[in-house]
Amino acid sequence: MTAIYILWLRELKKYSRSRAQVIASLGQPLLYLLVLGFGLGPVFAKAGNGSYLQFVAPGVIGMTVLFSSVFSGVGLLWDRQFGFLKETLVAPVPRLHIMIGKTLGGATVALLQGTLILIVCLIAGFRPDWTQLPLGILFMAMIAIVFAAMGTAIGSVLVDMQGFQLVMNFLVMPIFFLSGALYPLTNLPLALSIVTKLDPLTYGVDGLRGALIASTQFGMLTDFGVLALAAAFFLVLGARCFSRIQI
Repeated sequence: MTAIYILWLRELKKYSRSRAQVIASLGQPLLYLLVLGFGLGPVFAKAGNGSYLQFVAPGVIGMTVLFSSVFSGVGLLWDRQFGFLKETLVAPVPRLHIMIGKTLGGATVALLQGTLILIVCLIAGFRPDWTQLPLGILFMAMIAIVFAAMGTAIGSVLVDMQGFQLVMNFLVMPIFFLSGALYPLTNLPLALSIVTKLDPLTYGVDGLRGALIASTQFGMLTDFGVLALAAAFFLVLGARCFSRIQI
């Protein structure tokens, strides 16, 4: 537990000491929130029962958690390049504990960034169901764990920073756009409907909407169950990939 705690704390300290990262993490969500929530709000007014901002805000929060948690896997490549990963792996600590510590650290950072965006959404006019806010934070944490574990698995396999960016562009963006974060998932073509249901973020965003604005397509129990299964799968996959890293 000490090793897990130290690695978790290291990720938090790296985040808290990088003001540029904190500020930069707000850029893309603010773009989607302001441009779509206000600029195109009248066009999509029906999506959020008359307010597109109410509809898109949970999606933007889910997007922030997704990007932050997946890109935490980049830390593995930096640690490998500068030698910290080698020093960590030769320590008398099981690799599983190292992987869990880094994954939980990345997930916590993603949860903090998602909370910042939630505050920005509140300032912009988003009005959630306050009684269900703890449930919304729980769904944010589940999304963070799922995709932090996926980022760790990918970061464990790749050794090249350019390769990681390529994989992220072809993986993360489709996950985001197919999740229904920006548009309703009703009346989709059959093929597209099947693909969206295979996307774990779909259930995370749906759970966030169910908790924050009482609008859910699959039901929050289904959303939570799918996220729990996805978290278990990616944690096992991440642990397997991390255990095979060569030093």
